[in-house]
Amino acid sequence: MPCWELRRTERFLPMLLTLYRTAMALARPLLLRKLRRRGVQEPLYLHAVHQRFAEYTSEELQAAAGQAGEWVWLHAVSLGETRAAAMLVQALREARPGLRLLLTNGTATGRQEGEKLLQPGDLQVWMPWDSRAATRRFVETFRPRLGLLMETEIWPEILAACDAADIPVVLANARMSDKTLRQSLRLASLARRIYGLLRVAYAQTAGDAGRLQQLGVPEIVVTGNLKFDARPDPRQLALGHRLRSERDAAMSAAGQKPTPVLMLASSREGEEQLWIDALAALPAEQRLAAQWLLVPRHPQRFDEIATLLEQAGWKVCRRSAWGVADGNPGAPAGDEASGAASQGSKALALPVSVGNDAAPTVWLGDSMGEMVFYYALADLTLMGGSFAPLGGQNLIEACACGCPVLLGPHTFNFAEASEQAIEAGAALRCEGMAEAVKQALELGEVCKNGMSATEKLSRMEVAALEFSQRHQGAAQRIVRDIEARGWLA
Repeated sequence: MPCWELRRTERFLPMLLTLYRTAMALARPLLLRKLRRRGVQEPLYLHAVHQRFAEYTSEELQAAAGQAGEWVWLHAVSLGETRAAAMLVQALREARPGLRLLLTNGTATGRQEGEKLLQPGDLQVWMPWDSRAATRRFVETFRPRLGLLMETEIWPEILAACDAADIPVVLANARMSDKTLRQSLRLASLARRIYGLLRVAYAQTAGDAGRLQQLGVPEIVVTGNLKFDARPDPRQLALGHRLRSERDAAMSAAGQKPTPVLMLASSREGEEQLWIDALAALPAEQRLAAQWLLVPRHPQRFDEIATLLEQAGWKVCRRSAWGVADGNPGAPAGDEASGAASQGSKALALPVSVGNDAAPTVWLGDSMGEMVFYYALADLTLMGGSFAPLGGQNLIEACACGCPVLLGPHTFNFAEASEQAIEAGAALRCEGMAEAVKQALELGEVCKNGMSATEKLSRMEVAALEFSQRHQGAAQRIVRDIEARGWLA
């Protein structure tokens, strides 16, 4: 940034901070309106709304006071951040067995996933709205000894309130895309003022570290990506592999060659239509050459996607209709699924299509917490979020399950991990959805010979597992550094 532009932004810095504080103070009605809208489809957004403004009940205040000054506060805004945080929480508990976790989330899926991390004595509340009054109440109520913000969660007022109270706050599993850096540098003085309130950032990659340094983070340590430390649920892996084998055997017994299972994972808005269009452009025999599995990223879109697929001429078979397994590792979402789960009368089994059917069937993964199960079912996955300009979803979990990945052109959220996976032979880059569908089907045409995978796909599966294992250890590195600074003592 030119010196004259930097001086200009510095001159207006007090005004910018005042405008931000005024906007956040006045935006409370807008936030309440947004929560009411979201709560129609996701009722959890209507739970404990008072916590959003750091207004607590007497019971909550009593629980907070019991560990005031001892809380280790961790903020994970949504589902992906919370799952990554699980690795860090585990390492923290190993280093400090008596740890009292104060967990905050911003989304319903994050809060639901976060409940799994809690132990007796822990507390979970919503992240306070970033107004001066709310953040000060939050800090005064809990007085955490350490704050850990996951990945990109930088909020000016909460950082300022913690700094004023001499509470160290770190950015864990920190990442910074080129796009976000460019946007932040438009107001460089403001960005550096805010990022400078961090004590340290634990960056995923050297590239992230370089970008964070430009924003004024005082100290940066490259520790790797926490998502590599996640271990796929062995029950889900075993269940997926078993059901897949049973399905293929049933098709063979009926005199039908088992079709490969190809997945569009964590799909985002607009990508399902891209997939529909890509298949529609192909001959009918190619559409029937594979069993497709679609797993939308957000549960509130399950019904919408089912309708979209049916309107496009697909038969939809939802995961919630497959039945329930003993010790079911995941949780089907929606009323239909809840009913199936409560009855518990239908054993979990994959639907088997036998014979020629003019209308192809697509499996719809309308459940939460079962991605490992889905990856175990699939021969190959197209990674959602990368075929629309949304930055891509987490490919690391797929690799850890030994599921090769096809990526679209948009992977800025996982830029270096994506390039590393491609270099390792665990993933392939495609120009768009049409190319990805074509490439997946080409692999699929020869990926099954009875029950055997092709050599190419097998190499990708091995490469995916090796890639995942080679990058583990971030959680331990972060905790060792925190311990060395005395923040857990």
